[in-house]
Amino acid sequence: MFLYLPYNTFLHRLHPATKLIGLILLLVVTVAFTTPAEQLPGLGFVLGLAVLSRSLSNLRRILPLVVTIMLFSSTTWSLFRRVGVPFWSFGPLSLSRESIQYGLAMGIRLDAMLLSGMVFVSCTKVEEFAFGLRALGLPFPVSFALSLAFRLVPLFFTRIGIVVQAQQSRGLDLQTGHLLQRARKYVPLLVPIFIYAIRDTDLLAMALESKGFGMRGTRTEYLRFPFGWRDAAIIAALLAADVIAWSGR
Repeated sequence: MFLYLPYNTFLHRLHPATKLIGLILLLVVTVAFTTPAEQLPGLGFVLGLAVLSRSLSNLRRILPLVVTIMLFSSTTWSLFRRVGVPFWSFGPLSLSRESIQYGLAMGIRLDAMLLSGMVFVSCTKVEEFAFGLRALGLPFPVSFALSLAFRLVPLFFTRIGIVVQAQQSRGLDLQTGHLLQRARKYVPLLVPIFIYAIRDTDLLAMALESKGFGMRGTRTEYLRFPFGWRDAAIIAALLAADVIAWSGR
């Protein structure tokens, strides 16, 4: 359930704050463009980062979601975005050359954003993410809460898998029947899933309390990440790309 890939690539070795800032600047670049020809280089750049970070295996895991977002976004924007001269219309729906181009651009934009986030989590540990947030000036409770979501979401889905497998081993059939019937079979599983969630939350609260969470004072950091000239060069290059992209609109 965890997406981090333990490779020693160039992106893995970057400062966590550089990864965070780079992700934000990369997302800002994608928002600046509204045509497929402008969005494709950004998507290609993200795929290049995936190759560089050796995270293509994670991208393949979400390939159905990528295709679904592309198809849904392209269809929706193309039918409801009224720009240009439509060559087909039916009630509130219409199609034009400009609306189709805009729909494709929005699909590429959303896919580029999704893949950018996947590359980020593939080369950034949870501890590095929390360190990067604190390096950017966020208070410790805020950075801890955000990084905790990266831990609890995979754990929650792991618990769901354990409960489902345990009930299937006891004879629960989740494969037969139509969609509504199969959905009803999952209802009894909610009780053990929520019990597991409450138990994990209680254990986490006790662990944090035993470690003095919330006490005031100067905190020390176990992890150390040097900020080098490569980090500064990457941030400067992406910032320049943002300025050029938005100034050309």
